[in-house]
Amino acid sequence: MERPFYLKKIEKEFLVHGACALLGPRQVGKTTIAKQFVHNASSPVHYFDLENPDDLIILQDPLRAFENLKGYIIIDEIQRRPELFPTLRYLIDQKKSKFLILGSASRDLILQSSESLAGRIGYIEVEGFSVAEGMDQTLLMERGGFPSSYLAENYELSFHWRKSYIRTFLERDIPALGITVNPLLMYRFWQMLCNVHGGIININDLSTSLSISGHTLRRYLEILCGTFMTRLLVPWHENISKRQIKTPKFYIRDIGILTALLSLNYEQTVWQNPRIGFLWEGFAIEQITSIFQIPSSECFFWKSNQGAELDLLLFIHGKKIGFELKYSDTPTLTKSMHIALQDLKLDHLFIVYPGKKTLKLSEQITLIGLTDFLTLSRTPEFLKI
Repeated sequence: MERPFYLKKIEKEFLVHGACALLGPRQVGKTTIAKQFVHNASSPVHYFDLENPDDLIILQDPLRAFENLKGYIIIDEIQRRPELFPTLRYLIDQKKSKFLILGSASRDLILQSSESLAGRIGYIEVEGFSVAEGMDQTLLMERGGFPSSYLAENYELSFHWRKSYIRTFLERDIPALGITVNPLLMYRFWQMLCNVHGGIININDLSTSLSISGHTLRRYLEILCGTFMTRLLVPWHENISKRQIKTPKFYIRDIGILTALLSLNYEQTVWQNPRIGFLWEGFAIEQITSIFQIPSSECFFWKSNQGAELDLLLFIHGKKIGFELKYSDTPTLTKSMHIALQDLKLDHLFIVYPGKKTLKLSEQITLIGLTDFLTLSRTPEFLKI
């Protein structure tokens, strides 16, 4: 299944940089996208998988392995050999080849890339299947966006794949990054975080509940965020007289992983979950931030101590755009929305819900379904908002 959204982004990055990095969780489709990109390339293509022992032997002397190659060089699972980056810097400057680098950890966990390849590499964060790519919104809510989960023959097999993925992630993928954790403790912590999804995170409370030091849990949380499993949505602070929340909100990024951790092993249990509003909120945040490719550090929420709040705040095309994410057939305007619009001086506020109706509630407020918003965001009309 082709994913033209990412193929176009890779093409754009190579117009500017000698290297392009596709970063995202394992099994999200990075290798498939890379191979699709070079499928019809007129230049030679060379592929190295750092999980392949034979390729690891070849790359013991990376300069000799790469220096005579021309065309595209794909390096998969780069986080296993971050010491390659100084060599890549030299080779990129020679402009004989273009490097397509795939990694299952964030830039923060692959520090050498940002230090050694500054100005030479463009980053694209690859996420699971999305509504913007034409996938079914209901099926994505039930199974999540990982291709193997979404495309499974039935929900039972999808659920089984996700449970196996979680176990492999804890027992193999994290140690492969050179990180030592207690898999059982990490799993208990991850499960407990499900109850925080969509809410303000308090490490001290979690530490008390698990009888584990706050330092250890903060480290575990950094690992989960750095491997694209979870998101911390940081608070925005406006220069106003109101006291504002300064603690981040927490989300598990893939709703399929979230429902697997919650052991919701039937489609119906997803929709019957009492926290369905929070499930929808996290799902919508991932869909919206993905289409704009906005890094986590530039995604915000806002909440005052007086109770006014905004689910998501983004700066898009130089404009301050607010989002209220409502799991309802008929969302309505609230006092909180008007306060957020005024206090934050928003250029526009979108109320995004699962439905299909679009209504202009005022000059600066639009009620719109998620699918229609994602379509609108790619049109010239969106720039006129």
